[in-house]
Amino acid sequence: MARVALVTGGTRGIGAAICVALKEQGRTVVANFAGNEKAAAAFHEETGLRVEQFDVGKLQECERAVQRITEEVGPIEVLVNNAGITRDGTLQRMSRDMWDAVIDTNLGACFNLCKLTFPGMRERKFGRIVNVGSINGQAGQYGQVNYAAAKSGIHGFTKALAQEGARFGITVNAIAPGYVDTDMVRAVPHDVLEKIVARIPVGRLGHASDIARGVAFLTADEAEFITGSTLSINGGQHMY
Repeated sequence: MARVALVTGGTRGIGAAICVALKEQGRTVVANFAGNEKAAAAFHEETGLRVEQFDVGKLQECERAVQRITEEVGPIEVLVNNAGITRDGTLQRMSRDMWDAVIDTNLGACFNLCKLTFPGMRERKFGRIVNVGSINGQAGQYGQVNYAAAKSGIHGFTKALAQEGARFGITVNAIAPGYVDTDMVRAVPHDVLEKIVARIPVGRLGHASDIARGVAFLTADEAEFITGSTLSINGGQHMY
């Protein structure tokens, strides 16, 4: 029986590419989305994959969704925490609401969904968790103290949880994408984007498929000896 994979933020951009890659890997994939019903419907029509609407930053909504997926599809054995938002601004201009929204969605969601799926993974002695961080969580970025803090937190969260899961056959890893050609990056002013690309040694933005291949690798059944790692996929923009 195919393992069930849940991908948050899974109907657009990097998330959609991850869903397709996991489907090709033989997983039964469920894609979460927050509010863009039109995009989710188009994704479902194109891929045939199940979509589930819930707010990953709210524990009760996650509880209901995980229960529903478990009952109707099967136990979640592969979890990809990909959902993320930005509310950019310098600290001087950043409100507490802007801070809370990004922390709750980007980092809080990792807690919520790992908290809900980890016990079942322990019982079955198998689990694959990948948390999507960011190059800006590694290197920082002007005007993104909330986003950088959340993504940096994901990297620490991953290392700690990996130690809890190791003896139960659960691997927990992170991916730190660089700048990828998605709607979020396309919204950056053209002149700023040109400067970003100029700092990428390979000379281009990443593709969503570049990130998806990394997720497929880390979530494979055979990837049992890789845990607590952060895989940087950024075209050489940030190396350490």
